[in-house]
Amino acid sequence: MENGEIPENANEHCPGPQSETAGKSDSCAGCPNQEVCATAPKGPDPDLVAIAERMSTVKHKILVLSGKGGVGKSTFSAQLSFALAGMDHQVGLMDIDICGPSMPKMLGLEGHEIHQSNLGWSPVYVEDNLGVMSIGFMLPNSDEAVVWRGPRKNALIKQFLKDVYWGEIDYLVVDAPPGTSDEHISIVQYLQATGIDGAIIVTTPQEVSLIDVRKEVSFCKKVGVPVLGVVENMSGLCQPLADVTFMKVQSELGLSVDVTHEVISCLRKNAPELVNVLAYSEVFDRSGGGAERMCREMGVPFLGSVPLDPQLCKAAEQGKSCFEGDNKCSVSAPALKSIIEKVVALIKDEDGAHQ
Repeated sequence: MENGEIPENANEHCPGPQSETAGKSDSCAGCPNQEVCATAPKGPDPDLVAIAERMSTVKHKILVLSGKGGVGKSTFSAQLSFALAGMDHQVGLMDIDICGPSMPKMLGLEGHEIHQSNLGWSPVYVEDNLGVMSIGFMLPNSDEAVVWRGPRKNALIKQFLKDVYWGEIDYLVVDAPPGTSDEHISIVQYLQATGIDGAIIVTTPQEVSLIDVRKEVSFCKKVGVPVLGVVENMSGLCQPLADVTFMKVQSELGLSVDVTHEVISCLRKNAPELVNVLAYSEVFDRSGGGAERMCREMGVPFLGSVPLDPQLCKAAEQGKSCFEGDNKCSVSAPALKSIIEKVVALIKDEDGAHQ
């Protein structure tokens, strides 16, 4: 328990040996360290000083959260980082989803490793102005499971914060796992003194996702993290009609036959102006009003909606930016750009208010 670290054999939800409730809370019952923690001297965590020194070169810190898994949070984090770097900002992306690290894949960095220098751990760089840190770079292979309890996860997050040398950067984007668990409490606790600009919360439109997003908003309010806004992802499937696959169901056989070629040929011949029309369909039930209504009810900003775009899914799989080159996404990129510009404006306004 050197320097107040949570021991690896501690119970889940350990309050930490420096906590006033160490060795005394209900979660301490049966822990082999209970007596030591209860009698050990308490005091501030010296690692917080090291973290503050590291973070002194980071101008802005943004947490990307989601209540529910599978809503596209990591895809948003990756594209947010690409976009900020594309605006000529110096950007760091920290992946604290310890059990499900996606950033090496989503930024095209699979197979890379972390290197150390006399300044600390070096991020893996996509471009000169976009560095990434993830446990994914530390695993022997991408299929290796991380079977860790909370204390070990917390220790790695602390190590990322105090040992990674980012240099002078404008934005640190933190991609967190879904929910409101140990990782979220730790990142807020470790960064609180250095200032967190706020959290972006990603959701899908249906109520089963919004139920958990409300908990995420509540968490932010309880721990004092400003909510920059909520993004409604996968807000309807949208793609050019020419990219849609058309199927004809043969009900008597229960089979579907691909008739895409015939349909597109018919359109090109009889209504060529419709070929480039965007086809839109609702994928999730939004009868409850979606994220926009929830934001009004909870008094937090609604940043906008991003459609479910197969081109964006492809860009994420290939570890590419959706904003430029052959991977530019005609449907989702404008929506993402609008949202990210709002986030940058909000942070600039906050900066101006404190000057």
